[in-house]
Amino acid sequence: MKKLGFGLMRLPLIDEKSKEVNIEKFKELVDYYMSKGYNYFDTAHTYLNGNSEKSIKEVLVSRYPRDSFYLASKLPIFNLEKEEDMEKIFNEQLDRCGVKYFDYYMLHNLSTKHYQKCINFNAFNFIEKMKNEGKIKHIGISCHDSPDFLDEILEQHPEIEFVQLQINYLDWNDKIIQSKGIYEVSCKYNKPIIIMEGLKGGALANLPEKAKNIIQEYDRDNSIVSWSFRYNLSLNNILVILSGMNKMEDLIENINIFESFSPLNKNDYSMLNKVSKSITDDIEIKCTGCEYCINHCSQLIDIPKFFNLYNSQKLLDQSHSIGMYYRNYITINKIKASDCIKCGKCIDYCPQKINIPKELEKVVKVFE
Repeated sequence: MKKLGFGLMRLPLIDEKSKEVNIEKFKELVDYYMSKGYNYFDTAHTYLNGNSEKSIKEVLVSRYPRDSFYLASKLPIFNLEKEEDMEKIFNEQLDRCGVKYFDYYMLHNLSTKHYQKCINFNAFNFIEKMKNEGKIKHIGISCHDSPDFLDEILEQHPEIEFVQLQINYLDWNDKIIQSKGIYEVSCKYNKPIIIMEGLKGGALANLPEKAKNIIQEYDRDNSIVSWSFRYNLSLNNILVILSGMNKMEDLIENINIFESFSPLNKNDYSMLNKVSKSITDDIEIKCTGCEYCINHCSQLIDIPKFFNLYNSQKLLDQSHSIGMYYRNYITINKIKASDCIKCGKCIDYCPQKINIPKELEKVVKVFE
């Protein structure tokens, strides 16, 4: 397979609140992507309130031969209440997607918090059983945890064939994400890697001016986005790199980058290190917009939205106010950052290990 994977968490939508997918726009994207020889699609049970899996049936599965594409999905360990839920959800996923098997299937967001649930419910045995029955071709895990945790999992479960990890140049040496460490553990066990968050939720496509200037002064010929993908493409042991593409111009740009790829050299890496330092010096709340926290917020606060607004306000010249966007949002949705009751449930589900209630206090201070 070619290495640009189509991530289905950020699709073109008709309605942001219900997460209803714009099927016609999605078809255009899929048709162009497939016409260029790319064919890896990544979804999950929880993406877009289930609409991601449902839409792939209509847009891809019903319109292309099954052997012309690879389809990946995930079992939401964090939503399981009893062992029987695994088979129920898995069968629902097959039905939603309209397939008899998944090419790649993962335990979703396996972490220290949810590992005991995997053991109690025999989750590893379940996905291996589904593989033996021909309903899964390759079994793996997606993981937002430490190198030590990943090392423990891969040592105890040699049946795992691949891993899906958050890797990008900004998180490579980050003390929380530790992209370098989890990459090295995966290579130690010779597990192919699927990269997620290569653009860090879009943050690396919309750099602060200071960081953008560093890149443009170094090289004006290549786009800002290209450096993120070239960084990941220059790594070894990479199976596919996911990108959430909901606009045709982004899809076309990404394909052009992958088709014209050239590995980074020593000077390129040095430049990107300067960019990383510039960004990390400025960004306060390191949220990627995965939205796992929202699903477990009793107040239904759009936490990533508020963090994105806060970071934008902090990164912009103070003469440009983001406050009006915040006020517009809370006027329409009737939910403010100050509605947080500080129960702390969201923290357990945050892959970035953010103290969300504490960071929301900053949002309140700036915008309310």
